[in-house]
Amino acid sequence: MKTSESGPPGGGPFRVYTTASLGAALRHYRVEAGLTQAELAERTGLNRTYLSELEQGKDTEQVKRLLRVFKQLGVRMTLEKADW
Repeated sequence: MKTSESGPPGGGPFRVYTTASLGAALRHYRVEAGLTQAELAERTGLNRTYLSELEQGKDTEQVKRLLRVFKQLGVRMTLEKADW
């Protein structure tokens, strides 16, 4: 999966419509934070291979469920750098 290290086109927040777009956003912000997958996994209590699958845009059941709920509500998820 090809991602832009400088962020989404236009410099705005990442719009998440698919597991692939979520993966691109996660990878972008992890790299921006200067973390490896292993470091982020340790900090979050997740398995590194799970993070890798998310970044690759793998359809996990949890992500598919969230995207289905958003679609039914007519809303989208956007991710941008938080100031906290």
